[in-house]
Amino acid sequence: MNDLRRTALVFVVASAFGILIGAFWPRDDDFFAIRKSFEIYGGVYEELVGSYVDDIEPERLMRTGINAMLAELDPFTVFFDEADNADMDIITRGSYGGVGLNVGVRNGRITVIAPIEGASGYKQGVRAGDVIVRVERKGTEDLSISDVQTLLRGEPGTTVEIAVEREGTQDPISFTLTREEVKLNNVSFAGTLSGTDVAYIRLDRFAHEASREVRSAIESLSNERELDGLILDLRDNPGGLLDAAVEITEMLVPRGSVVVSTNGRLPETKRVYRSGKEPILDDTPLVILVNELSASASEIVAGAVQDLDRGVVIGNETFGKGLVQVVRGLPYNTSLKITTSRYYTPSGRSIQSANYGFGHAAKDESMPRDAERFSTSNGRQVRGGHGIEPDVTVDDSPSPLERALHRKAAFFLYANHFAATRDSVSLDFVPDDALIDDFESWLASRDFSYETAAEHALDQVIASLTASEIRDADDEVRQLREAMEAEKHAGFARHREKIRERLRSEIVARYHGEQDQIRSSFDYDEYVREALSILADQERYNEILSVQ
Repeated sequence: MNDLRRTALVFVVASAFGILIGAFWPRDDDFFAIRKSFEIYGGVYEELVGSYVDDIEPERLMRTGINAMLAELDPFTVFFDEADNADMDIITRGSYGGVGLNVGVRNGRITVIAPIEGASGYKQGVRAGDVIVRVERKGTEDLSISDVQTLLRGEPGTTVEIAVEREGTQDPISFTLTREEVKLNNVSFAGTLSGTDVAYIRLDRFAHEASREVRSAIESLSNERELDGLILDLRDNPGGLLDAAVEITEMLVPRGSVVVSTNGRLPETKRVYRSGKEPILDDTPLVILVNELSASASEIVAGAVQDLDRGVVIGNETFGKGLVQVVRGLPYNTSLKITTSRYYTPSGRSIQSANYGFGHAAKDESMPRDAERFSTSNGRQVRGGHGIEPDVTVDDSPSPLERALHRKAAFFLYANHFAATRDSVSLDFVPDDALIDDFESWLASRDFSYETAAEHALDQVIASLTASEIRDADDEVRQLREAMEAEKHAGFARHREKIRERLRSEIVARYHGEQDQIRSSFDYDEYVREALSILADQERYNEILSVQ
């Protein structure tokens, strides 16, 4: 390859990665290494595409190379192609052109998980549980979730034809849905809990309009009555925009308080974010609900509230994502979401899990270890190096039976079966014992089974005994298996109330919208019940926020 061609290829590769352009200029001592690496990569890439024994798809090979590079970093630095960029727009803008159907895989088939209220799919009668069998005359058996989502989305005003299978109907049902601008509300519910003056706000994401929606909800609820407390529910909230997290936090904490700080390699990443406004609810008792899926921006809010002793954090340890990303535009409508800094709570702790996990090679050895302690405003001790540890833990970990039922979509599929035989149920519907028994019989008819940890351990012991040619323990092994089977059967009765609630939730979802579903769940929600208990006991609330 002559010098001109090689130089051109190097510039093409450099543009494809887009890391240097507009981001930073390398130091003199780095420039040679970067240039050398680009030339080597470009040479290997051209030789493979041009000379390898089999045909190679150039774009696929380039994507493989990019993914291999990123696998050496944290799991949140990601390359987005053109289709992925549409998903990124949804995350940041909170809206998209489509028909408003959330889809997923259930029982190996592409299924409507929930139609979005007010969107075309919801208005025309597509139901949760419907199996999508065709989109635009294309069968879905060989399509991925991403393929189906791409076909459903498009310019507002255009139409898309789908066909669904619904339990209880013999033939597929056809729909012609009109694409429209679907707005994903950040706040999925805002109201006061029945019989109380406690406000409850569920925040599902931190997109552009998140702070406006939260402010509007708080102001509306506080104008209606004097509030005895606020519950901000961040469970299952994966995060979003840093600015949205800061703006929401400053509604709750004293003006001038540090909300979060960031620190990275480049000067512009070293920032301290302070509350610049007077809080809306400056002294109203506050509870933040979190779980293991609360991440990123959710952890910024929860961490600030906890460090400033502004409220009580209830739930389970959060995900532990303390890395900040920005999106860099690349050629051909692609982009790179790249980690540029870490964020730190007001006390100075990082909540990034020390091990990145997800199969990535990188381990961040600079992260604080569990032993490193930090102090809240009141002097309470909190730890760094992992997610936010709640002030009050709610133990709602599912049993092996519940996990198996969830993994096999049993609650979801039985709700479809139930909905095929009933036209409606009320919001206060509760499955009776006869229905629970029918569910157990339905599972048996489908040969439902699962393995407990004890059974797995026994299988390992048996394998060791077999390998050692020990056969005198057959009677003991048989007795253990019988005891385990009896315990599993008893488990259905022992976890009957949890199973009842999961069935209730799935069945109600077949007949009522999201707002009604959330409202009907409060009486069964252990997190909400614990929050109400603490808010009703001022002495306990103050004790939690005091140094023990």
